[in-house]
Amino acid sequence: MAFCVGACLVCERGFSFNPIAVPSFEVDGVKEPICGACIEVLNEKRVALGLEPFSIRPDAYEPCDEEELL
Repeated sequence: MAFCVGACLVCERGFSFNPIAVPSFEVDGVKEPICGACIEVLNEKRVALGLEPFSIRPDAYEPCDEEELL
């Protein structure tokens, strides 16, 4: 099993995540991860504006199989 550790693009706190499934935004050509708490807040704001929430995979904040990274 494998996971990444990084800082959330929004709140800058460290967290662990599945590098394939985590919600992220591209900044200067680099995918930057969004933590679970921040993506939930962003989704609440999107829904309030009448927009669809961002999809969050159930395994976004869980380890992934190492073979998926190859």
